[in-house]
Amino acid sequence: MRSFVKIFFVLLFIPALGFGQSGVDTLSLESIFYDPLLAGNRPDIISFSPDQSQIYYQANDSSMTKEELFRRPVTGGERHLVSDDVNRNFRVSPDRQKLLYVDQGDIWMADLDFENKRQLIDSKTEEYGAMWSPDSKRIAFVQDGNIWMINISTSKLTQVTNKEDDEPGFNVEGWAGDDQLVLTQFDTSDYEEYYFPEYVDQYVKPGSTRRGIASQLVSVVDLQSKEVNRLLENKGYIETDISTQGNYLAIDVTGPPMKKREIKVFNLSSKKPTTVFEDSTKGWLYNTEIAFAPSGNKLMILSEKDGWNHIYTVSPDGSNLRQHTRGEYEVPWAEWLNDETIIYASTEVGPGERHIYRMNIDKSETEKLTTEKGYRQNFELSEDHTHLVYQYSYFNEPFEVYSLNLSNDSDEKRLTYTIPDRFDKIDWQKEDYIRFTARDGETKLSISVLEPINKTEKSNHPVVVFVHGAGSLQNVYKGWSNNYYREYMFHQYLTARGYYVIEVDYRHSTGYGREFREDVTNWMGKYETRDIIDGIDYLAEHYPQADTSRVGVYGGSYGGFMALYATSVAPSYFDAAAALRAVTNWENYYYTNPWYTQPRLGTPEADSAHYARSSPITYVEQLEDPVLILHGLTDNNVGFQDAAQYVEKLIQDGGKEFDMMIYPSERHSFEDPDAWFDEYSRIFDFFNKHLQNEAN
Repeated sequence: MRSFVKIFFVLLFIPALGFGQSGVDTLSLESIFYDPLLAGNRPDIISFSPDQSQIYYQANDSSMTKEELFRRPVTGGERHLVSDDVNRNFRVSPDRQKLLYVDQGDIWMADLDFENKRQLIDSKTEEYGAMWSPDSKRIAFVQDGNIWMINISTSKLTQVTNKEDDEPGFNVEGWAGDDQLVLTQFDTSDYEEYYFPEYVDQYVKPGSTRRGIASQLVSVVDLQSKEVNRLLENKGYIETDISTQGNYLAIDVTGPPMKKREIKVFNLSSKKPTTVFEDSTKGWLYNTEIAFAPSGNKLMILSEKDGWNHIYTVSPDGSNLRQHTRGEYEVPWAEWLNDETIIYASTEVGPGERHIYRMNIDKSETEKLTTEKGYRQNFELSEDHTHLVYQYSYFNEPFEVYSLNLSNDSDEKRLTYTIPDRFDKIDWQKEDYIRFTARDGETKLSISVLEPINKTEKSNHPVVVFVHGAGSLQNVYKGWSNNYYREYMFHQYLTARGYYVIEVDYRHSTGYGREFREDVTNWMGKYETRDIIDGIDYLAEHYPQADTSRVGVYGGSYGGFMALYATSVAPSYFDAAAALRAVTNWENYYYTNPWYTQPRLGTPEADSAHYARSSPITYVEQLEDPVLILHGLTDNNVGFQDAAQYVEKLIQDGGKEFDMMIYPSERHSFEDPDAWFDEYSRIFDFFNKHLQNEAN
């Protein structure tokens, strides 16, 4: 292949030219990336109102990027813009008479309607982490890394802790009864300094940041004696929960490799721990949750111990361990309704759907509460446990907020209407959602297929493969893509121009059990590539007009890594690859993001072979097809170093065909619509050039 090297080092500026203000008769790149947003601004659930009667959500009725805060009755009704007087980060007192919030670093108290405001703390330093005592008479908070307490009746202020200057600051996890506080500290002294330089201002800024994995400390402080008792120290990750009566503290403990989990329950009278649950895996733990029952001491656990994420309960002494759900499906979310009842979401119907269930754990009775096919996510249960709100979507229906009234078992109710009329004027193609068997004859894979809208019996069409990012993420399901909504629309744009577009939830994706996710451990790229190729083979067998001799692949972040990796190791299947903000050298990512990389690949010092065989930069010599490199210069997740090292290797190897575009002011997640537009215009032109018989 002849050498063709073209690198653009230019400052990006492409004006909108009024595209966003014009009407939309057909789908265009301009309508996908510029305001007003074609699909509208998806409503994000913020919280229930203090009196639990309404839901606060963030959206924009004008479909502009900037969001506003709205409220709507949880049973349906008129929506209203929330007053600026309402602080969205509030805590209601246990007796439900008052609320507290932090405004400009000071603590305030008000009635539930935000009237009768009273400033409790007025200081030059910032306060945060304020929490009510169970009797609603005192508030604990953090100031300058120490814990303080104020009596709201007498205004008496008490300093609870007195840390040393070089000691990590304290955080309030919660009250344990009226006389103790559970505290945590994060020791980041082992962090290393790394740099993500910024170039667009008058002077280059080094962009220094400290990264690593913290040691976490858990303590209990007696409010009478001010004595701090250290209960546990763990380098890695912890989650805590305190029983309602304050007599037990559960700590969920995992180390940096995330391969072993131990749940300890401390009796806070004796400070003695009991290990009530353990789990270990060859890969990495995922979706670990714990929660005490509302008024009892029973602990609920979410765990993949049997290979799929399910609900367990156990007593504080480790007895009565029970598994309440089982089967080849996932429980992504669960909460207590009362001491005998748990509400949860599951994929029991199929991995592409999520429904809501209610289960009486004593009677082992389960009730399915939803019937409509679709995908549900981001669940919020009201404090009084009478309503559940969440986001719901189905094919070509962007997510809206829905609610379930749990007190009268009514059907789910739609609360938001934020999809603009112009979205419905486009004839969106419903993708084919398919489950098929991989080459091993056992592994089930999910694939979505979009066909060219202008295909005829005698025509054949090139194929574009999209690879989702994050690695551990699900993106093939029966609904609108919340993570990749721009790509969702871009793929429909491609089908109008003669392309098949497919996506496979490859191994490493979530929603398909532990083994499916963990198969990639110690060699990322290997099984993912096989699964994507199996998807291409499925397309060739079942869609005869798909020309799988002309296949392009693209994705961002982990998807960008996969685009480069797959094209290098399987050149007979891929003909062009566009890599956005791609990891090219996993060793770089380990040093700045060890929490992600160590569980999957180990450490570069001990496991260098895992890193080498997983990194696209290792396979540059095998690369036969053109690649397009797109990267933000100030990316502080996947640093620009990855793009620079990869391009340098391409140049030094010689004979490689590639294009490159740098976005000087963009980080990992682009913000400027001009940058999005430029990026996807280049991807479209790149595929047209290398996949179409004639450029469109």
